[in-house]
Amino acid sequence: MENLKAKVFDLRKDTVDIIMAGKGGHIGGDMSVMEILTALYFRVMNVSPDKADDPDRDRFVLSKGHSMEAYYAVLCAKGFLDLEDVKEKFSKFGSPYIGHPNNKLPGIEMNSGSLGHGLPVCVGMALAAKMNRKQYRVYTVMGDGELAEGSVWEGAMAARQYHLDNLCAVVDRNRLQISGCTEEVMGHDDLAERFSSFGWHVICVCGNDLDELLQAFSQASQTKGKPSVIIANTTKGFGSPVMENKADWHHKVPTREEYDRIVSDFAAGKEAALHE
Repeated sequence: MENLKAKVFDLRKDTVDIIMAGKGGHIGGDMSVMEILTALYFRVMNVSPDKADDPDRDRFVLSKGHSMEAYYAVLCAKGFLDLEDVKEKFSKFGSPYIGHPNNKLPGIEMNSGSLGHGLPVCVGMALAAKMNRKQYRVYTVMGDGELAEGSVWEGAMAARQYHLDNLCAVVDRNRLQISGCTEEVMGHDDLAERFSSFGWHVICVCGNDLDELLQAFSQASQTKGKPSVIIANTTKGFGSPVMENKADWHHKVPTREEYDRIVSDFAAGKEAALHE
């Protein structure tokens, strides 16, 4: 079985290379969400390039659409896109490889970027599966800053109302957004208690730990009668001390010196993963 913990660091480097080539990107959130996307695409979801239109495929929406560079890296590694093509064209005029999900590209179910829309759309997808007696599951990844949007909680109420146990949401709980700490911008109190009060099954994990994430996704798939949410406690910029837990790395292009240090940290992380 492929060593996913090592693969994550390769995907981090691909992500930073995409950002360097395009001269822009939401690097901090890309790094915090990487284990979540890797777990979903390489262990959890039933998706593949040769069955991109299969009506029984699982559905995924990146609601925090600004973490698109990480999503490109994962889609390339999964075979939906070509990495060299993405690096060559990312963020260029007229390119399909823009800074948010573009559903004209293979493997992407929905355009996103306007925060708060992913969950309610996924509620519709999950409800459609129930109505059509389909077994596919629906997943979305949201940022914690995004939870200030009212449409998130409308979707949460509807998911509970329709007993959508085929729906799993993930919150990338890195506690930082573009303007600073989430708790200072718009406090979330106890997210586990909040989602639980909305009738959801709540699972709290370290979101940069693949083992914990995989166990959480398994638990969610076995939960019946209610939707599940995984509150993934992550570190923004995870993988290199150059970026970790620093709000100014929300959207930033590394200098050449910073790039070299970051890539060196990724190499060390990969080496440690290979020897676990």
